[in-house]
Amino acid sequence: MDERHLVVISGGLSQPSSTRLLADRLAEATAGELHEHGVTAHVRVVELRDLAHDVVDQTLTGFARGDLADAQQALAAADAVIAVTPVYAASYAGLFKSFVDVLDPDALRGTPVLVAATGGSARHSLVLDHALRPLFAHLGADVVPTAVFAATDDWADAGGDDVHPLPERVRRAGRELAARVAGRAPTRRAGLYDAVPSFEDLLGGA
Repeated sequence: MDERHLVVISGGLSQPSSTRLLADRLAEATAGELHEHGVTAHVRVVELRDLAHDVVDQTLTGFARGDLADAQQALAAADAVIAVTPVYAASYAGLFKSFVDVLDPDALRGTPVLVAATGGSARHSLVLDHALRPLFAHLGADVVPTAVFAATDDWADAGGDDVHPLPERVRRAGRELAARVAGRAPTRRAGLYDAVPSFEDLLGGA
């Protein structure tokens, strides 16, 4: 069975977090759909809450360190990304944007990305199209058509998919992302010494 690496960015600031809950559901749906395509998904979740101090440090110094550098490398090597942010002041969270700001500008170029957001009211769902899509389009990512917004009421137990359409939207977004991933060759992951020339190359002109 083929393998692909899926990186999930969760921008929730609280623990537990509805943002993380939505991120996990999207990852589960995508992994399930990939399995139907004969692909095993290796899922890694990046909790931005844990990287906040390192993000600020890189903003000031220009250098990534520790877990932040590791997360950036994982994103650059990902076959697909799920990016989920809470809504603050009618847009993505400041920490979420700060994390994106310190990524290499080409890190997500061509990478399939599913965008999602959480908020207290369905009125905030416009953030998907007026903030998140333009952000990842600017980075050159391949953003799938279905984006997912979850308001507080969407987590209610009462009613089926016709009343609370979140589960079906999650499944549809997962199908779209899985189809993009399954139809692409795996992202090549550079080894530590891949860029080091061989002795034969070094002596070639001798």
